[in-house]
Amino acid sequence: METFKELLDSDHITVFDGAMGTMLYAKGVYINRSYDELNITNPDLVREVHEEYARAGAEVLETNTFGATTYHLQQYGLEGSLRQINIAAARLAREAAADRCYVAGAVGPLGLRIEPYGPTSFDEAKDMFKEQVAALLEGGVDLFVLETFSDVSEIRQAIRAVRELCDLPLIAHMTILTDGNTSFGTTPQVFTARLDEWGADVIGLNCGVGPSTILSAVEKMRGLTTKKLAVQPNAGLPRDVQGRQFYMCSPEYMAKYSKRLIQAGVKFIGGCCGTTPAHIKLISDAVRAVSPRIHRGAAVEVTRPARVEELTPVDIRVVPLAERSNWARRLVAGEFVTTVEVLPPKGCDAAKTLDQIRLLKDAGVNAVNIPDGPRAQTRMSAQATALLVERDIGLESVLHYCCRDRNLLGMMSDLLGAAALGLRNLLLITGDPPKMGPYPDATAVFDIDSIGLTNMVNKLNHGLDLGNNPIGCPTSFCIGVGVNPGAINLDEELRRFEFKVEAGAEFAITQPVFDIDQLSEFLKRIEHVKIPIVAGIWPLVSYRNAEFLHNEVPGVRVTQSIMERMRVASDKGKDAAREEGLQIARESLLQVRDLIQGVQVSAPFNNVRYALEVFDALDEFRDRRLNAPKAIQEPVVAAS
Repeated sequence: METFKELLDSDHITVFDGAMGTMLYAKGVYINRSYDELNITNPDLVREVHEEYARAGAEVLETNTFGATTYHLQQYGLEGSLRQINIAAARLAREAAADRCYVAGAVGPLGLRIEPYGPTSFDEAKDMFKEQVAALLEGGVDLFVLETFSDVSEIRQAIRAVRELCDLPLIAHMTILTDGNTSFGTTPQVFTARLDEWGADVIGLNCGVGPSTILSAVEKMRGLTTKKLAVQPNAGLPRDVQGRQFYMCSPEYMAKYSKRLIQAGVKFIGGCCGTTPAHIKLISDAVRAVSPRIHRGAAVEVTRPARVEELTPVDIRVVPLAERSNWARRLVAGEFVTTVEVLPPKGCDAAKTLDQIRLLKDAGVNAVNIPDGPRAQTRMSAQATALLVERDIGLESVLHYCCRDRNLLGMMSDLLGAAALGLRNLLLITGDPPKMGPYPDATAVFDIDSIGLTNMVNKLNHGLDLGNNPIGCPTSFCIGVGVNPGAINLDEELRRFEFKVEAGAEFAITQPVFDIDQLSEFLKRIEHVKIPIVAGIWPLVSYRNAEFLHNEVPGVRVTQSIMERMRVASDKGKDAAREEGLQIARESLLQVRDLIQGVQVSAPFNNVRYALEVFDALDEFRDRRLNAPKAIQEPVVAAS
C-alpha cells in the first residue's frame, strides 16, 4: 500500500476534505461547544462527517483537532483531556478512512500571541504544539496539516514540533486576507520562502478567503519554491442574510476554480469554512477528469493507455488502430494525409454544405474536418453533419468534439451514439467559451477538458466507461487532439500535449501555421512523442483576414512578413489579395510536407474550391484536379 510520502513523489492531484466545523454546526452543534470534545463525547457524529467526505471523493481526511491544544481546551476546562481528544480524533478519522483515504493530523494556531507580540516564548509555543503532535502520532496519522496560520513565527514552532517527533509529510498552510497578505502583513513571496526554508514538504493556503483570491496568491507563490502547493479555500466570504451567516460559493463555482488552481500548479486541493461534501464531490469530479489518481486499496484509475489496458475486460478485443478507419490506416502506414475543414450549416438544410464537400471527394482529399461550434457559434450539430457526409457522400469525416456544451453523461451518450452510427475519427478539443460567440450569457459546462475527454474516449476503446465499468463491445475511435505550436506559454502547451498522448491521443492537428521556423522548433521539442502531426494551413483572403486571425483567434500567429505581403497585395485589390493568400498557403504546404504527416486546409468562408487550390502545390493533386469534373475547376469568387 502506497504511503503518503510516496504519493508526494508522484504527479497526482490529491483531494482533501472540507469543513468539519461547518458540518457539525449544520448537524445541530452550536458554537458555544468545544467541537474537539465531540471526539470523545459524540464520536458517531464526527465519524459520520468523515464518512460523508470520504464518500464524496476526499482522499485525505483531517482529524477534528483544529483547536485541540492546551490554551483552547482550557476555555472549556478540557486541558486534562488533550491527549484523549487527539488520539480519539485520529482513530475516528482512521475508521472512516478505512483503506480509501489518508488521515492528516490537523494542527491549528495556539490561540495566543507568541514573542515578540506576546509573552509566550518560541520554545513554550513549540512544546505546546509537541503535546498535540505526540497524541496525534499515537492515534496513527499519516501526515500533518498545519492550517490557518497568520504568524510565520508561530507556524515555524509548529514545524519544529513535528520535525522533533517524526519525519511524516508536513503540509504548512498560511491564511491570507482579501489584500493577498496575512493579517500580520506578510506577503506570499515572503512566507513561501520561509516555509520552504524551514522544511515544509508542501506549502499552501487555507481559510480566510475564497478561491479567487487564493488563485491570485498561488500565481505569486509557484515560481518561488520547488515544493508542491496545496489550497483549501473557504466557500467565499460569509454574507449576512437576515441575521444568519452564509458562505455564498456554490459547489459548481468551487469546482470551476479547482480546475484553474490545478492549472496554476496546485497538487493538493480541498475546502475550508463553508465547504461541504457537496463541494468536495464536484471538486473531486473536476480533479478526476483532468488528473491521474491513485486510491489506497482501490483499483488504479489513470490516464496512461498501458494502464487502461490492464483494466480492459479479458473478453474484449481492442480494435487495432489500422483497422478503425481509412484515415487511421493511412496514419499507421505513414502516408501523407489530407483533409479540409468545413463548417456545419447554420440552419437545418445541409444541401449546400454537402455539395461543397462532394468536391473534396472528387478531388481525392482523404477526409473532411467538421468543427464543433467554433468560436461558440450556433450551427448544426457537428455529429449530425459528419453522419450526413459519410452516409450521403461516402467521404470520411474527422469529427471535432468539444467539452463546452455537455456534462459527463451527455458526452458518454454522444460518443456511444457516434460509435453506433459508424463515425470513427475524432478530434477532441476543450472548446471556445460562450463569451466568444453571439450568446455570451450561455452556460458552459466544461466538466472535463480535452485531456479528460481523451482519457474517456480511450477507455471506451478499451470497453470501459469513465468509471472503469464494462460497456460490452468497445468503440473503435481514432483519437486526435489539438496542439498549438505558437502558444504563448509553450512549456504549458507541451506539458498538456504530453498528457494528451499519455491519455491515449493517436494523432494531433495544429492550429493554422504561418511561421514554419516556429513549427520546426516545436517539432524538435516533441520528438519523444511518437504520434503523427497534421499541420493546419489557412489560405488568407485579405489583409483584414490576416489581422483578424493574428489578433482575434486564440493561438494563431501571423508573421510580420506575411502580414506585409497581404497588406501590399490587398492594396492592389481582392483578386490580388486572394492570389497572394493562396501562394503563401502553397509555400507553407511545401515547406511543412517533409516535417509532418499531413495537412488540414481550412476553407475560409466555407469556400471549398478556394481550399482545394492550395493542394495545387502538390503535383498529384494538381493533375487530379485538372482532370476532375468541371465544378472543381471553376474559378473561385474572391472573398472579402
